[in-house]
Amino acid sequence: MPGRGAAPDTVLAGIGLMTVAMVVVPLMDAIAKYLGQSLPSLEVAVGRFVFQAVAAVLAALVLRQRLTLLPRPFLRHALRGAALAGATLCWFTAVQRMPLADGLAIFFIEPMVLTGMSALVLGEKVGPRRWIAVAVGFLGALVIIRPGWSLFGIHALLPAVSAIFFAIYLILTRSLAGTTSTLSMMASAGLTGAAVTSLALLVTTAAGIPGWTASAPTLLQWPLLASVGIISFFSHVLVVMAFARAPAAVLAPLNYIEIVSATALGFLMFGDFPAPLTWIGIALIVGSGLYIAHRERRVRAHEVRQTAAVPGENPAGPAGIGHAES
Repeated sequence: MPGRGAAPDTVLAGIGLMTVAMVVVPLMDAIAKYLGQSLPSLEVAVGRFVFQAVAAVLAALVLRQRLTLLPRPFLRHALRGAALAGATLCWFTAVQRMPLADGLAIFFIEPMVLTGMSALVLGEKVGPRRWIAVAVGFLGALVIIRPGWSLFGIHALLPAVSAIFFAIYLILTRSLAGTTSTLSMMASAGLTGAAVTSLALLVTTAAGIPGWTASAPTLLQWPLLASVGIISFFSHVLVVMAFARAPAAVLAPLNYIEIVSATALGFLMFGDFPAPLTWIGIALIVGSGLYIAHRERRVRAHEVRQTAAVPGENPAGPAGIGHAES
């Protein structure tokens, strides 16, 4: 990450790249929602991972970069891909029934989940004010889920489950940082996700479970399935490029641009618009997420000052990663 002395033009470029990524990501969700009207969400998830892996391999060939499809430690990389598969399946299933903005607002408890997991799993210190912000974020999710339960049933909980899976994915991503290249991590996640979702689709199809039985995509659906994987790959590349140019504390708040983009796409494509109570929940979740990002910036700045005072120490802070999935 660039330090405080990074050139303003470089930081501005990072902000621009992150903004484009956050505008583009909901387009993937909208296409998945559209496909989910005629294909099982599990089949859409298979397409997303297959085409993401293909995009990563093609990018490596074009850029002449070495690609490791089964990087080590293999088990942790496999678990990372499986966690992303769980997050994707829950999310695609949720948006079949729910408006994009409502589902995304609930999903944005992910920074709160990640904060809790960082304390419990990685042993990172989380102060009382950040725990209060976590509680406020979950309260905001409950504000949205409560009326959503009567409209969407158990689907109202799926974005929260997706957020938990995605937080696990980020924890594993953080622990694997530096073990292989970004393209290799994207390709391995795509292959693992494709394997997990394909196996699940075979089982549900063989069992004849209604709504989870595979069907042959039409000529129109094939390019749409490909676009889901390609948009996922493209948006993640933009996020990586943004974080190479601007500090995480600057970019983290830009994640919430997704709410605006998702609301606009949901209204234009499906006629959905969040209810007033949903906006209250969104405000609570976004506010708590912004506060956690602010506290994270303060903590990292304090650690940098301590490191400067004690030569030889180099505390590693957590990398910020947006909703754009690898």
